[in-house]
Amino acid sequence: MTDDAQPLTLYLVKRLELAIRARMDEALRPLGLTAPQFTALTVLRHRDGLTSAQLARRSFVTPQTMNEMVRALERHGRLERHRDPNNRRELLIALTPSGHDLLERCDPLISAIEAAMLGAIPAVQHAQFRQSLELGCDALS
Repeated sequence: MTDDAQPLTLYLVKRLELAIRARMDEALRPLGLTAPQFTALTVLRHRDGLTSAQLARRSFVTPQTMNEMVRALERHGRLERHRDPNNRRELLIALTPSGHDLLERCDPLISAIEAAMLGAIPAVQHAQFRQSLELGCDALS
């Protein structure tokens, strides 16, 4: 590759992901959360009653990592587990009122990160940028 060659788009996407993750971790740290924990809580905000394995898939972490996260978040009162009435062997995870309150405190912090990122893109391109990201995700799923 020559000095004037463009980096792969995949490389740029990874750089963006790492920059977002660093900013999220920095913003969430004072609230006692990591970016993966925030992701898991937001997944539960949209769909309570998931198993740990389902939550892991939707949060982009391994089941082992999710197990550790669930225990920590449960210990801090952010979520709770209860038996599935249809399958007593499964535990379902739900946000607690404390978890909902914490997410409300996180929302403006995360919105500010997204606004900073989108601020570098002309407003008329925001919808196209989002659509392009969704198309790329769909193509590789």
